[in-house]
Amino acid sequence: MRSIWKGAISFGLVTIPVKVYSATEQRDVSFHQVHRKDGGRVKFRRVCTVDGEEVAYADIAKGYELPGGEVVVLTDEDFADLPLSTSRRIDVLQFAAADQVDAIYFNKSYYLEPDAQGDKPYVLLRDALESSGRVAVVKVALRQRESLATLRVRNGVFVLETMLWPDEIRTPDFPFLEEDVEVRPQELEMASSLIETMAGDFDPSDYKDAYREALQAVIEAKAEGREVVQPAEAEQEPAAADLLSALRASVEAAKKGRGAADGEDGAAKASAGKKADGKKSASKKTPARSRKSA
Repeated sequence: MRSIWKGAISFGLVTIPVKVYSATEQRDVSFHQVHRKDGGRVKFRRVCTVDGEEVAYADIAKGYELPGGEVVVLTDEDFADLPLSTSRRIDVLQFAAADQVDAIYFNKSYYLEPDAQGDKPYVLLRDALESSGRVAVVKVALRQRESLATLRVRNGVFVLETMLWPDEIRTPDFPFLEEDVEVRPQELEMASSLIETMAGDFDPSDYKDAYREALQAVIEAKAEGREVVQPAEAEQEPAAADLLSALRASVEAAKKGRGAADGEDGAAKASAGKKADGKKSASKKTPARSRKSA
């Protein structure tokens, strides 16, 4: 990984030099716009809508459009006068319980690595923060934008989670919230039963991006001149007559699915047990042959 930013965690009078790395990456299949006839890349020119002339990159400025359609042009000097911190500090503002920070605020994740002999204060703050069960609420300026963020520990490393500001969170103003929707006790009980049937420990490795895999297979097939094979579609379950029937059918299907999965796990454990027993038997027989030959 390549660091994208260097700075320091400012914690009281303690300064911890760190390097910042992107903690995630998108695995989307990227495309270029090309001419359908010959595959040539389609390029775009920067053209002014007023005079129709192509504009050099050096002549391009940032513009903000007002409600009336007028445009306010901002120069580099305008941005230079703004109160954006250039100190390259991650300022700790407070420590809060992790469950008090709603996940809807989180924007992007970064790993922090200690830099320039910052190992000891890094580990000290990391261990203290992890044992406290809290997260640090911080302020940081990344990519020409100041953000609130949280600092937490994951696998022994600080994770910086930049956050949206409160006025960037939309209010869910939906009509149904004002309606008096009646839910029958049987429906609630059946829905709760379905949740319990499908409950389990979350393991992200159990899931995969089926669309991306299928798309990659199509690309590889076309690149090699092979016929593109369409994946088989899953059978559609017949529609239930009402909500309660749908919930009941869902519970039964979930139980069958869980039973099949438990059966596979049991078979795997039994197979592993037989192999282990075989190894134990072999280890017991070997000394006996040794004594006999002696």
